[in-house]
Amino acid sequence: MARPVVGIIGNHHMVNDEYPAQAVGRSNLEAVGRVTGALPLMIPAMPEIVDIADLLDAVDGVLLTGGRPNVHPSLYGHEPTEAHGTFDLDRDNLVLPLIRACVERGTPLLGICRGFQEVNVAFGGTLHPEIRDLPGRMNHRMPPDGTLEEKFALRHKVHLTPGGRFARVFGAEEVLVNTLHGQGIEEPGARVIIEGHAPDGTPEAIHIEGARGFAMAVQWHPEWNADQDPVSRPLFEAFGRALSGHPVEKAV
Repeated sequence: MARPVVGIIGNHHMVNDEYPAQAVGRSNLEAVGRVTGALPLMIPAMPEIVDIADLLDAVDGVLLTGGRPNVHPSLYGHEPTEAHGTFDLDRDNLVLPLIRACVERGTPLLGICRGFQEVNVAFGGTLHPEIRDLPGRMNHRMPPDGTLEEKFALRHKVHLTPGGRFARVFGAEEVLVNTLHGQGIEEPGARVIIEGHAPDGTPEAIHIEGARGFAMAVQWHPEWNADQDPVSRPLFEAFGRALSGHPVEKAV
């Protein structure tokens, strides 16, 4: 039997600072291939050549990856500032309508970091430009120094809604995760249900209420060491079950 196919959203990348390319981090490919059992397929974030209907006919699920550029604030009614960092409007223009199409069609959808923020914006939510500037919040950004293992090290707990979808996935109401993001949810969008928070109150896990299929997203990076990490693996396994057509209640 053919393996299910997961479309993984790519990011704009410059090779040697001069040649434009699209790229997907290896850990995203490995998480899909090793844990879900699906065939990973990179989708270029280029709306002029990617038709959403054709894409959803070709894949069984969609993974929204992290990325350095942020969602453009004009897409959630804010003015851009220096704190918002850099942008990738091509990705915004492809992914935001893609998220809504996945939810409407019931195509399994898993968002990671930027993907988590995109899911919120797609349903009318807003974002803080810089979490660490808010009173009482910790610095969630990637440590500037150290090896990749040190940068992706587990750094804080996430407290989950008792009996919620994420608690059922992990078999626990508290998990330990990494953290490598600057922005975060300010106001949740319509149908966006927050089920996990960092100790400082930052939203960390969401799902879409009433979605026909798996529609979940996390602010951390579960793709890192996904086949070994006790939190990452069950999340990708649940996503994998959804790819095989299991109802969302059984998938989680």
